Amino acid sequence: MALEKPLRELGLQSERVLWPTKGPGKFETELEHLEQRVGLTTLEKAVAWAHSKSMWPDTFGLACCAMEMMAIVSARYDIARFGMEAFRSSPRQADLLIVSGRVANKMAAPLRQIYDQMLEPKWVIAMGACASSGGMFNNYTIVQSVDKIVPVDIYVPGCPPRPEQLMEGILRLHEAVQAGVPPAYELRTVAS
Repeated sequence: MALEKPLRELGLQSERVLWPTKGPGKFETELEHLEQRVGLTTLEKAVAWAHSKSMWPDTFGLACCAMEMMAIVSARYDIARFGMEAFRSSPRQADLLIVSGRVANKMAAPLRQIYDQMLEPKWVIAMGACASSGGMFNNYTIVQSVDKIVPVDIYVPGCPPRPEQLMEGILRLHEAVQAGVPPAYELRTVAS
């Protein structure tokens, strides 16, 4: 009788469970014990979990947003608890590019070169209003959105966004990766 409530909570609806005088059958009991002892998943879910728990960021800090981005490695915000131990200085060691600040037209080619050097799968976060849309710099020298140069997965709004906002963007990216959403570069190639 002690197993009736957990089986009902799990959503197992057999006729034995629906009868209050009879307990669960042997199969239901064995199935419940097996599910509690064994973690069941698919290979795709395991790989997505591993990707989200070991993203290594490469920074492309260009303006005031970079100061807020640097704060996420401090003890107060501790990005290491999400598997992002340290910022990488080489794009070949990183799979997350955080573009923070305004991107001048002269920096477009180096940004694309760094993005192309990253190994797949790779993700991009546009941090701040300038990286997302050009911000208040609506002129010929500033790229009006980073997604004209590289495909962007997550946009973090703000001028400059607080470290908490960047952390929220990173968590949203982790959720998208675990849900099986493909990186933006794969979506861009499918659309074109």
